Amino acid sequence: MWDSIKTFASEFFVTGDPLIYGADVAIALTLAAVVFVLSYFKKWKWLWTEWLTTVDHKRIGIMYVIASLLMMFRGGMDALLMRTQLAVPDNQFLSPEHYNAIFTTHGVIMILFMAMPLMFGLFNLVVPLQIGARDVAFPFLNSLSFWLFFWGAMLFNLSFVIGGSPDAGWLAYPPLSELSHSPGVGQNFYIWGIQISGIGSLMTGINFIVTILKMRAPGMKLMQMPMFSWSVLSSSLTIILAFPILTVTLFLLWLDRFMGAHFFTLDGGGNPMMYINLIWMWGHPEVYIVILPAFGIFSEVTATFAKKRLFGYKSMVFALMSISVVSFFTWAHHFFTMGSGANVNAFFAVSTMIIAIPTGVKVFNWLFTMFRGKITFKTPMMWSVAFIPCFVVGGMTGVLLSVAPADFQFHNSYFLIAHFHQVLIGGVVFGYFAGLYYWWPKVTGFMLHEGLGKWAFWLWNIGFYVCFMPQYVLGLMGMTRRVNAYGWDRGWWELNLVSTIGGFLMGLAFLFQVWQIVHSMKFMQKAPADPWGGRTLEWSIPSPAPAYNFATLPVVHSRDAWWEEKLQREKGVPPAPAPKIEPIHMPGNSGIAFIKSFCWFVAGFGFVFNWLWMAIPGMIGVAVCMLIHSFTYNNEYYIPAEEVIRTEAEMRGTV
Repeated sequence: MWDSIKTFASEFFVTGDPLIYGADVAIALTLAAVVFVLSYFKKWKWLWTEWLTTVDHKRIGIMYVIASLLMMFRGGMDALLMRTQLAVPDNQFLSPEHYNAIFTTHGVIMILFMAMPLMFGLFNLVVPLQIGARDVAFPFLNSLSFWLFFWGAMLFNLSFVIGGSPDAGWLAYPPLSELSHSPGVGQNFYIWGIQISGIGSLMTGINFIVTILKMRAPGMKLMQMPMFSWSVLSSSLTIILAFPILTVTLFLLWLDRFMGAHFFTLDGGGNPMMYINLIWMWGHPEVYIVILPAFGIFSEVTATFAKKRLFGYKSMVFALMSISVVSFFTWAHHFFTMGSGANVNAFFAVSTMIIAIPTGVKVFNWLFTMFRGKITFKTPMMWSVAFIPCFVVGGMTGVLLSVAPADFQFHNSYFLIAHFHQVLIGGVVFGYFAGLYYWWPKVTGFMLHEGLGKWAFWLWNIGFYVCFMPQYVLGLMGMTRRVNAYGWDRGWWELNLVSTIGGFLMGLAFLFQVWQIVHSMKFMQKAPADPWGGRTLEWSIPSPAPAYNFATLPVVHSRDAWWEEKLQREKGVPPAPAPKIEPIHMPGNSGIAFIKSFCWFVAGFGFVFNWLWMAIPGMIGVAVCMLIHSFTYNNEYYIPAEEVIRTEAEMRGTV
């Protein structure tokens, strides 16, 4: 019996690598510290009632942001390990197997478990406040979306210490992801972690489409909506069209692995290229899903800190919506080399060039917004300005890659790696950092330390260019992706070493951001309601926003409603009399979303190891939670008018 237990443990847990043992110790110590703190300060009930069961969009947004920053740390560590391995020739720092696993998990974590939740966090924190709503359209669904993401991410990350990480690449191309090449459970962790999280992403897209279309403040027409809310609408529309493709694709791959189907196995009558087409039919719109909200952030930040109305509002709206449509007609540019023929390659080359036009329009709109503006270079504006040259270079190299004959040379090289990171870090990460700095006072009620923020900004930007500019040259010199070692005779080591130094500079910048948050929490500087001189409705209410957001729903007559109201006040025009404060209807907390998502985690873990004795009870738990929720009525309450009046007086300092 003891021998059986040892055999099972050796197969169940990942062993044999000092880095894994270090991770095991770190995980154990972290969990022990969390349990100790919650027990010592008697916060278990507080954790359950205030956070785990909340349906408040603001708290859900905060949990999304915290989770995404933790995932950024995990994915960033993967990146630094890879750069360390590639810093010098013939390096033995990581074994080839470990390198492949880190290569795979880095891509998945950064796109699906860092960028997506950071984006959803900003959706939750900002959109209801911008459109004058008291919550999202479906608060329970919002909570369920977050917990599905969370447990999906936890399931995927468990593969690092249990069963073994996936190692077929972050898009899991067959045959590498089939049983023939990945017989372990790592690829099952990949499938079910992404699948569970993806269901939550699809729900979020539906939720915010309905929220924006049906819950805008009285009088707010679509063409008076803030640009960030427009970008969220375009991104959400793309989500509901793209993510079902990912769900079906991964389900077909699971059928290949679990039930012996042959959708993508060539020797069984399947076609691996069908998988690659399907995954990129989701994958390229996914790039725009995460970049579109960043465009909305830059629009808000630029207009605020230039003290000017956004230039070309209608053209910006058209650009956002056209990108969300055209993004579905560009996927084959990822594999011009597959032999589709000149006509197919020409179509996707032209569509890729076309999508660059609305993207370029927005850059000119931001520049003209800044033109003759009274610009204040606070941290959010610095990130926005830094984005423009970075994204222009990324866009230009993207157009180079769209030319099919040239792509035959660039394909699968480090030139592509540099381009991909230039648009995703220089666009998405820079954009979300700008948004976090911009809305941080509104969310938390205190200001961040500007000096530390600027240190982080410069280290991020210098590190970024030092890391990725050499990779363009390495790609032109013939260095391909997915290599874990190279020889001294290649002539690549100097540029790889420089690139690695840049990666560590970005890691140092992240530590400065952590220091900035901790420092600002210690020496808390209370934030006013409108610290930046904002233009949209979220700046008209106290910081942080109360549970009900607005004591009375605002009435909107124009674009930039809050800015226009401030201008009217400066002219001496008295504001319209505020309506009488009445009791506010609020959704009640629910633990069903947390429990249901955990049941999905249990079922996913069972499917990973083909343990039907675990998977079936997990799915039964999901069904039971759905049934209970279906018969849950009157899970709501009212905040009395007197309490609203008292809260407003306290938060606005009139008591």
